Amino acid sequence: MVMQPRLAATVMLLRNTAQQQGIEIFMVRRVVQSEFMPDIYVFPGGSASAVDKELEQSATLSVPLEHSAADPEGRTALGSGVRAAAIRELFEEGNVLLAYQQQRLLAIGAQDVPRFAEYRQRLNARGATLLDIVQAEHLVLATEQLAYFAHWITPEQLPKRFDTHFFLAAAPMEQEALYDQLETSEGLWIRPDEALKRFAEGTFPVAFPTYHQLRDLAPFATVQEVLAATQTRYVPTYQPIWLEREGGPFVYLPEDPDFLWKL
Repeated sequence: MVMQPRLAATVMLLRNTAQQQGIEIFMVRRVVQSEFMPDIYVFPGGSASAVDKELEQSATLSVPLEHSAADPEGRTALGSGVRAAAIRELFEEGNVLLAYQQQRLLAIGAQDVPRFAEYRQRLNARGATLLDIVQAEHLVLATEQLAYFAHWITPEQLPKRFDTHFFLAAAPMEQEALYDQLETSEGLWIRPDEALKRFAEGTFPVAFPTYHQLRDLAPFATVQEVLAATQTRYVPTYQPIWLEREGGPFVYLPEDPDFLWKL
């Protein structure tokens, strides 16, 4: 029986390097004990929930979206929950909450850090929902700050399958990205080209979709440049093909059959 993929979201948080030598992306390393993709570097993300969908269906809790050339079919339109899931997962795993407070992007000052750290702890412990936090802090989710960048569906042969939408977001100036020390064992800012270099050296393990996102981001010089590119860049759907052969299994993309990725 083929498992149906679960709707999921991933956020690639970006910032310009201090020396203006390209962009950096925030990545976390999953703990060795993780049931899904253990001990590899990923972008913060996870499955969408019923509360995520509820948040998007409220006209007052998230910013309305304009029509996008990246997603004319409305795969990430409000109501699916995928954008709220992206924002929630980024806060859970990366400590950054993309939201507006009093009509400006949320700033977490020194006096606010303990309060938001407690929110994050309760969220990770399933003792609170993102809706609880939004209502307590009078926030509006910055759903329009998520630029749609990629769409991947897990091969049918895998026991855990995900229908994952990848978003880009510029890191807020007045928030600090930190890994959660629960599901992840490390967090770092790294240039896409440096991540690819370290991967080639065998010191930076990543998954097949992650490799492709890093490769696609590497040519961009600034965050502004890559975000502008998403305004006119249609996002196709990629579903890797499973291949059983000696030394495998492997996956590959139909448009690039010579590039086999060992699982």
